[in-house]
Amino acid sequence: MSILHDRIAYPNLLERIKTVAEVLPLFQNGMTLGWSGFTPVGYPKAIPKALANYVETNRLQGKMRFNLLIGASVGTETEDRWASLDMIERRWPYQSGKNIRKGINTGRIRMHDKHLSMFAQDLGYGFYTKDLGGKIDLGIIEASAITKEGNIILAGSVGIAAEIIQSAEHLIIELNTTIPSYEGLHDIVLPEQPPHRQPYLISRVGDRIGTTYVPCNPDKIIAIVESKEPDNGRSLGATDAVSERIAGHILDFFQTEVKAGRLPANLLPLQSGVGNIANAVVGDLVKGPFSDLTVYTEVLQDTMLDFFDSGKLKYASATSLSFSADGFERFYNNWDEYTRKIVLRPQQLANNPEMIRRLGVIAMNTPVEFDIYAHANSTLVGGTRMINGIGGSGDFLRNAFLSIMHSPSVRPSKTDPTGITCVVPMVPHVDHTEHDLDVLVTEQGLADLRGLCPRDRAQLIIDKCAHPEYRPLLQDYLDRASHECLSRGVGHEPHMLDRVFRMQQHLATHGTMKIGSWD
Repeated sequence: MSILHDRIAYPNLLERIKTVAEVLPLFQNGMTLGWSGFTPVGYPKAIPKALANYVETNRLQGKMRFNLLIGASVGTETEDRWASLDMIERRWPYQSGKNIRKGINTGRIRMHDKHLSMFAQDLGYGFYTKDLGGKIDLGIIEASAITKEGNIILAGSVGIAAEIIQSAEHLIIELNTTIPSYEGLHDIVLPEQPPHRQPYLISRVGDRIGTTYVPCNPDKIIAIVESKEPDNGRSLGATDAVSERIAGHILDFFQTEVKAGRLPANLLPLQSGVGNIANAVVGDLVKGPFSDLTVYTEVLQDTMLDFFDSGKLKYASATSLSFSADGFERFYNNWDEYTRKIVLRPQQLANNPEMIRRLGVIAMNTPVEFDIYAHANSTLVGGTRMINGIGGSGDFLRNAFLSIMHSPSVRPSKTDPTGITCVVPMVPHVDHTEHDLDVLVTEQGLADLRGLCPRDRAQLIIDKCAHPEYRPLLQDYLDRASHECLSRGVGHEPHMLDRVFRMQQHLATHGTMKIGSWD
């Protein structure tokens, strides 16, 4: 208990220390809950797991259901287990786990997908809790310490924790004593309401404009529970030959842009998503010719530690330390060295268009697929089946100095040895429009779309990005669509609407996207 007491500098809160069992009666069916966390980091663990055990033991599946607000996905042992026990009525705005995806796609869980910076902002506006007067019933926040004023020192992520702390009627703090106090690592800003909101005066990645804690009215805190469960972390997506080739194309492109004077020698602040392609790009930057680099992104993965160790990464801003278990051990063992180069911000700042545009961020993200005119689908397979959500990719791609989307040209299929093409005539769902994307990359090549009209973009995408086995089909589609539409004077962006989804329909009925012909 001594570590727990040492972490609580506000004496009046010591009397509110409770066990997990003592707080379970606070949860009632139909409540709207806010959790801290962003990726499997900084989220409450002890209470959600104990509540799931309670529901399972007492056969309350479907009888204790909650509306769940979290900044992004968190550990599957919490939210995905809740989904398996039918404990989630609604879930905003981004999630992961097979059970929660199944619940969404079978209509059992209502989900609203939203750009992450806008979700945090709209939560502060009370848009998601209109029936509660703009308030959340109960917030559960993982903290690493509490200040002498009762303010909250968060753990390895920020996400929407600040908005939850401000808008929750009551708070339960899970104080994690297995991790060090993160005091000093955060830069917390609580935005003012329009119309008199002040600008965010961040002009360099390392600028700080807020506090190291989240302001909190200690009277809201109805319980403090000790947690001894470390973050599960996120293991690295393994790179392969395809991701390495994609990374190579991107690094070559950067060098070309530097030589042409369109990028400085140290590039511009980098944003990178998660997964094997993102890791391959960072890996190539570690070995590459660029130095004095900065990162302005959502999450930092293990490869960012390699980036720091190479001496080429100067500073990084994010909203979460999405390390693996080994990565966290490495981070804690070199705490002073790494923390002087990192700042963690609320996702409303980490993903904010104002900063992304001002800093000139280079954004790199992976879609499900993109089409020949450069619309991209990041969320819905076949236009209907939700995977995870748009996350922060739209925040960055819409506002970046350079908007890059990278993808394999094909994805594995059980019924076609080539796989499913990721370059299609028209995506069945659009998350990122042609107006927002500058560069598309697959292992086949890189298409620089800047300054091109739609038909020229389409030809370049087919030539540079499509898999050779699908290229003739896509070329035939473009040629026929162009002939038909131009002859009728409607050919700015030619399509044959009666045939545009034939590849997707053929996949559903025959297990392959290789159609015989467009007729």
